[in-house]
Amino acid sequence: MEITNATASFAALSQDTRLKAFMLLVSHEPNGLPAGEIARQLDVPHNTMSAHLAVLARAGWVVSQRQSRQIIYRASLSHMEAVVQFLLKDCCAGHPELCDSLLESLSDCDTSVLNKLNN
Repeated sequence: MEITNATASFAALSQDTRLKAFMLLVSHEPNGLPAGEIARQLDVPHNTMSAHLAVLARAGWVVSQRQSRQIIYRASLSHMEAVVQFLLKDCCAGHPELCDSLLESLSDCDTSVLNKLNN
């Protein structure tokens, strides 16, 4: 991942509603949610939510698929993994043992989410 891609990714998540939408979609993997349901759960007007989802999609955080008349959105776990790897690429200046506490904190995550990241 290039720094410009990472910057665009961070910019997309730097807005409250978009971050909440992404986190909601991560919690609904692997099935995703229809756009209208995301808007309802976050109490955001549908047209506003569509604009936020478009920003997230352009940045790579979400993917969409049409199912009949609905568009189902899913979190792009591969993009999230790429961003995390970008951040940790040169972790601790060649001394990865300094990052042990970070790796330990990740082990507290719900293992189903970690398994999805690894697949």
